[in-house]
Amino acid sequence: MGYIKLAGYKLQSFDKIPSTQDYAHELVASGRATDKMAILAAAQSAGRGRFRRKWVSHHGNLYVSFIFDCPERDARLSYAIAVAIAETIASFGVHPTIKWPNDILVADKKIAGTLIEYAGHFVIVGIGINVNSNPTVDRYRTTKLENYSEIPMTELLNRLMRNIDKWRRSDFRAVRQRWTELAACINKPILYRGEPATLVGINENGALVLRRDTRYLLVFGDEISV
Repeated sequence: MGYIKLAGYKLQSFDKIPSTQDYAHELVASGRATDKMAILAAAQSAGRGRFRRKWVSHHGNLYVSFIFDCPERDARLSYAIAVAIAETIASFGVHPTIKWPNDILVADKKIAGTLIEYAGHFVIVGIGINVNSNPTVDRYRTTKLENYSEIPMTELLNRLMRNIDKWRRSDFRAVRQRWTELAACINKPILYRGEPATLVGINENGALVLRRDTRYLLVFGDEISV
């Protein structure tokens, strides 16, 4: 399987594989991974999201995993990626919001999600965007871009790559400001570890800032519920 260049990325494309994320891990483990590689699949038989939840991956949507050099973990990365996806969707005239940490919503329905995993000195960023179909999921409502705009898949990927480059390079103050503007639940009640709190924002290190009564909590990597 060969590679092509697109927007400065080394892209490998499949019609169907178990998981772009798992394939990216295989590239890292075998020593074949390099910075700015992208693994694209038209469909996945074993796609997965956070906490190894199944990601339904039928033909017609965008499923891609990016490999980047990353010598150490950075909590701020997920915000840059979320903003990049939201900006990509917005560039087609659709109006997205972000649900922490990096789910993308349109009209309060999930349209895209991200899985960020570290392997060796790389980070693997898996992204799924509902373009022409959206799964039925018990936990939340979903939607697709086709409901709002006609979007060519190659142009969607091209813009996504360019936005990822832009926001990964941006000062985190700009990322933080844009993420806050797009966030769906700032100053609204949420559940954190089963207890009510208010989402206040994110700090300069990428920690989520929650308020519970008179106390403030800094959260890294935990799941909250709106």
